Amino acid sequence: MAGGIGSRFWPMSTQKFPKQFQDILGTGRTMIQQTYDRISRIIPKEQIFVITNKEYVALSHQQLPEIPEENIVGEPLMKNTAACNLYMANKIAEINPNATMIVLPADHLILKEDIFLEKVELAFDLAAKHDYLVTLGITPTRPDTGYGYIQFVEKKGSDFFKVKTFTEKPILEIAQSFLESGDFLWNAGIFIWNVKSIHHAFELYLPEMMQHFMACEYNSEKEDSCIETIYPKVQKISIDNGILEKAKNVYVIPSDLGWSDLGTWTSVYENTEKDNDGNAVKLKHFLNYNSKGNIIRLKNNNKAVIIDGLEDFIVVDTDKALLICPRNNDQLIKDYVLDLKSFKKGDKFM
Repeated sequence: MAGGIGSRFWPMSTQKFPKQFQDILGTGRTMIQQTYDRISRIIPKEQIFVITNKEYVALSHQQLPEIPEENIVGEPLMKNTAACNLYMANKIAEINPNATMIVLPADHLILKEDIFLEKVELAFDLAAKHDYLVTLGITPTRPDTGYGYIQFVEKKGSDFFKVKTFTEKPILEIAQSFLESGDFLWNAGIFIWNVKSIHHAFELYLPEMMQHFMACEYNSEKEDSCIETIYPKVQKISIDNGILEKAKNVYVIPSDLGWSDLGTWTSVYENTEKDNDGNAVKLKHFLNYNSKGNIIRLKNNNKAVIIDGLEDFIVVDTDKALLICPRNNDQLIKDYVLDLKSFKKGDKFM
């Protein structure tokens, strides 16, 4: 899944060039390329699909030339994750009606890739043999209010558990109680299921959406025009809200993956190598005076940068915009972007 805008990573991430197509961590590979590198270790490139906004189809081709062109699919409208999951399940079912599929966000960080692949293999085995909707739950390391949580019913000696509840981003006190209870995991948005199982779930819980999509003929010349016609009618809802919170056959595999959804500049800071003063800076010409805990990103890494007396700030400089704000305010960046829209039409910062 590679259709998001990533507005919390403004000004580096823009509507024209969102974060999944950026090398946010400075590794030499973009987020979508890292996701491809990871899953292609166990899935052939011919069986890897990308679903994105139609605006990003060409960019996806450019960054993932290994994937067949017909495997990169563009949505005409942003309708959250339920619609794109059903769309891709239908396309894959046309190729193999017994297929088991994994759904991966294109912009997540996973440091422990070998463990990730072991958990995915277990999930594939479970979903292929049972009518299960399987998800990977991340072992929480702190009471984070930016993540959703999965509560499970523990069964000793098992590698997977039945899901009891899903909780959207909680307040700090509730997140702390989740952490102390020991039966909650972070929701990573990674799902594994058989196409028959997810189709049955849509028939039960989102039947109207299922009816819209079943009107289209997949892998045919009529598909694109049909999808263009039905998408305005389709409900905008996440797969979590529409299916997983209601289904009774959801199972979770606890996973310690070195995972982050890289949802904010602070999460990038936490996952980036730092200098002796705790600054996450990858610049050729950087002078630091009495500054610590900052993350600094420049489009032009040849620019000389001098920072004096700055602590725990985000500094991001691009051709069209400069952001300077406290790291504690990183959740407000989406609001900054909305406020920018008040500038006169024709000023393009996004």
